[in-house]
Amino acid sequence: MMVPESRAIVWTEMDSPVGGIRLAATKKGICRLDFAKGEERWLHLERWAKEWLGRVSMERNDEVLLPVTRQLREYFEGRRRSFDVDLDLFGTSFQKLVWEQLLTIPYGELRSYKEVAQRMGAAKAVRAVGGANNKNPVSILVPCHRVVGSNGSLVGYGAGLEIKETLLRLEGSLPYRAQA
Repeated sequence: MMVPESRAIVWTEMDSPVGGIRLAATKKGICRLDFAKGEERWLHLERWAKEWLGRVSMERNDEVLLPVTRQLREYFEGRRRSFDVDLDLFGTSFQKLVWEQLLTIPYGELRSYKEVAQRMGAAKAVRAVGGANNKNPVSILVPCHRVVGSNGSLVGYGAGLEIKETLLRLEGSLPYRAQA
């Protein structure tokens, strides 16, 4: 992926079974994956870029992001279980630790927020793990949808529980409790 300059963001959009997706990348890798609709999606990206990068140029470039959109299509078709893309994650140190832990959850498996906190060695940080999960800037690629409540309930997904349920159903890991 060749993004032209360090102060530039390239983006593209794609359709998926969960609706439209906007992807954005810096020179280092994918930095955003948004589900918001229409103008709201653009505002999310602008707000995020201003907060984390300051002033940047933004340019649509479908070709540069083609390898990522191809992998996402394969995922939605059930032909891909992991992603081979560079990420450029912006967040607090704690959020980044949570997101690294999420990357260890295999396709088709689930973890509770409590389990994620325990695996990080921060057993009492369950709420903080939930907050970091909610701030994940590249959902699907960093699989925050694979985190559920301790009782197997589908709780907390920034893009909406309907999308979380669709992703878990796709992976064959929808908890029994959520199927009722």
